[in-house]
Amino acid sequence: MGQDLPEAGRLLPRKLCIFWYLLAPFTTKRYRPIRPALRAMITNCLEKRNTIDNDPSVISILGEPASKANSRRFVLIGGKPRFIKSKKALGYAKDFKKQCPVRKELFEEDVFVAIKIYYASRRPDLDASLLLDLLQDCVYPNDRLVKGQYLEWGLDRDNPRSIIVVTTLDRKDLALTILSDLVSNEGGS
Repeated sequence: MGQDLPEAGRLLPRKLCIFWYLLAPFTTKRYRPIRPALRAMITNCLEKRNTIDNDPSVISILGEPASKANSRRFVLIGGKPRFIKSKKALGYAKDFKKQCPVRKELFEEDVFVAIKIYYASRRPDLDASLLLDLLQDCVYPNDRLVKGQYLEWGLDRDNPRSIIVVTTLDRKDLALTILSDLVSNEGGS
């Protein structure tokens, strides 16, 4: 165990040296006037992209969500029978968690969720229960706070995705307007 510490200590300076090697040219006098402008540009870009902390929160997730109700499978866990989500639902949940940003401050009051789900085929049922469960701990602490929802079905064989707008319950008209604008701007069906 004592041998692990010196080796870990040697890796850290090497990583810092590589990081410094990449940044060193930009610390010279020649680049100093550009740094504040570059910082402002990066800040503006991040503010535009980070719309999840605003009210309403807008989230776009790639992939086709599975129906939570119709796709349970029977397994034995510890010798006891259990029903768990399908492999498709578990895979989508893993992809969702990679794509979904987390709000700095979760909604603590009742929320309204407007969702448009684009499916790859006409076969799946329109079911947002998996999405509502997955938004838990990313947008709101518990999906019991969802007191209103609007669901819309769409078909996009090449790019299945979900567009989600979450806001407080008293601003649900704004959520519907934003979802409508987003769908019309991207030429959605």
